[in-house]
Amino acid sequence: MTVGPGSAQGRIVVGVDGSRHSLAALRWAAHFATIFGARLDAVASWEYPQSFGWAAIAPEWDPGQDMAKVLDDAVRAVFGDQRPAGLKLELQVREGGAAKVLLGASEGADMLVVGSRGHGGFAGLLLGSVSANVAEHASCPVFIVHGDQAPPPVPRG
Repeated sequence: MTVGPGSAQGRIVVGVDGSRHSLAALRWAAHFATIFGARLDAVASWEYPQSFGWAAIAPEWDPGQDMAKVLDDAVRAVFGDQRPAGLKLELQVREGGAAKVLLGASEGADMLVVGSRGHGGFAGLLLGSVSANVAEHASCPVFIVHGDQAPPPVPRG
């Protein structure tokens, strides 16, 4: 699908885990969605850690609800109480590994945006395992955000 003025609505997917890199990715994804008039799907994922084994899990614990709060907090941190005018934003929390969830969510999307690093792994690496995985396997273009540079202002008119 081609996005732009006068085209059918496109879709941009952004991975959000609450890390500063994912907040930067959310800013850039909103920038692209605004320019292209595309819908923005902010996607967070969760899964039970494999180390749980036979350990007891509190029956009231809801990891999906916890991740929904992380996603809401990230949106609030980036946009405050005022989202950019015209931004169509959908929040999604899905169960599964981050790379697999983002690859599935980005099927048919015009772009997938991720931060170069998330909450896991080794901070010194150039690319995280999720960003490297989606860059290699996504069926759409992938924009990987490095650093904290803000997107340029959206042109008016």
